[in-house]
Amino acid sequence: MSSETDVIIIGAGASGLSAAKELTRLGLSFTVVEGSHRIGGRAYSEEIAPGVWFDLGCSYLHQGETNPFVAIADELGIVLGKDKGDLLDDSNKGLYKNGVPLNAAEREAYNAYRAECFAAVTAAAERGEDVAIVDLVDLDSEFATIFMHSMADLCTRDIDEISSVDFANFDEGSDFPVLNGYGNLVVAWGSDVKVSLNTKVESIDWGEVGVSVETSRGTLRGRTVLCTVSTGILASGEIEFVPGLPDWKMEAVLGLPTGTENKICLYFDQDVFGPDGRGYHHTWNDDGVACGFEASVMGQNTAIAFTGGRFAVWLEKQGQQAGHDYAVDRVAEAFGNDIRKHVTRSIVTAWTTEPWTRGSYSCALPGQAHQRTELARALDDRLFFAGEATTVADHACCHGAYRSGFRAAQEISQTLAR
Repeated sequence: MSSETDVIIIGAGASGLSAAKELTRLGLSFTVVEGSHRIGGRAYSEEIAPGVWFDLGCSYLHQGETNPFVAIADELGIVLGKDKGDLLDDSNKGLYKNGVPLNAAEREAYNAYRAECFAAVTAAAERGEDVAIVDLVDLDSEFATIFMHSMADLCTRDIDEISSVDFANFDEGSDFPVLNGYGNLVVAWGSDVKVSLNTKVESIDWGEVGVSVETSRGTLRGRTVLCTVSTGILASGEIEFVPGLPDWKMEAVLGLPTGTENKICLYFDQDVFGPDGRGYHHTWNDDGVACGFEASVMGQNTAIAFTGGRFAVWLEKQGQQAGHDYAVDRVAEAFGNDIRKHVTRSIVTAWTTEPWTRGSYSCALPGQAHQRTELARALDDRLFFAGEATTVADHACCHGAYRSGFRAAQEISQTLAR
């Protein structure tokens, strides 16, 4: 492979694809290379049953009121659950302890505890205190177990490793599920971008006037390079930078590690939840085992269990069967053991060992929230960065990656114009 172009884009996830689309609009030439066999990155859908899709990565259009993929889905005729945007609200969740639904008083106490925790995080951030969330919450509460589990699900790391400022910076909004998969939505949107698949980047030489990128299929040369890979890949050293990235850039990479959120999708041969059971549920027990799972949100007879942080990494190492058993046991705690005989298939994700990402999405460590801005900074007007880890109010989201690609493309255009 040999080419000379204005921009070499590394990665065909949402950020790389959006950058390519914006560069096309701006009249700049580019080449997109992707190490995997497919586009979409961490937006990836698989069919668990005929016509039933499971998102192994991003699955909800968060911040639905401002999420650009809402308009894209409408334009493409892709069905969203816009009437279900509040299913993840605490007031609408099913809550079960030791297999028993919480009563009204217990639900009120649960919601009050979570509100108190989030208020403490917000107050710390407003004071400019970028500390670990674990330092701000009451761990003696009867609801601490499920709070810690749910926070790891949300942020990919445990509360001793989550920045209070980073968490507080995230914008709120509705959460729209996608009937036939967020991953399929991204692929449909990005299908008009020419991408060189199965092209692994081995090194990036950005020390001269232009840039040179060594790949498994040859050398690319251009004026600039846009790197959209995860911080997990950047930290791994799998891509050699010549010269090496400066210390301040590596500090940004290491301050925003790619953590783990894994999901286990169960498919049932009939509706085991009923219309009143559809939605999001939390269950936990006196042994300290907890789980958050969604139940047939779009009426497709599936349950999807979420795990995050150290527990997710540990469970992933136990293998696919362990993940399956964990999910079935947790759903049975809430809906009864009869559901077990109706499980016909499962898909268990393994993002920690996913070779193209080395994790699910970024989480700023305590004291490191400012590194998102640093990670986004270009080097010598030749090496640019994009991806969800480079965004502030919509980090960890597909639409955050989308916006970062547009931002980087515009920066590159302005740079080259000079």
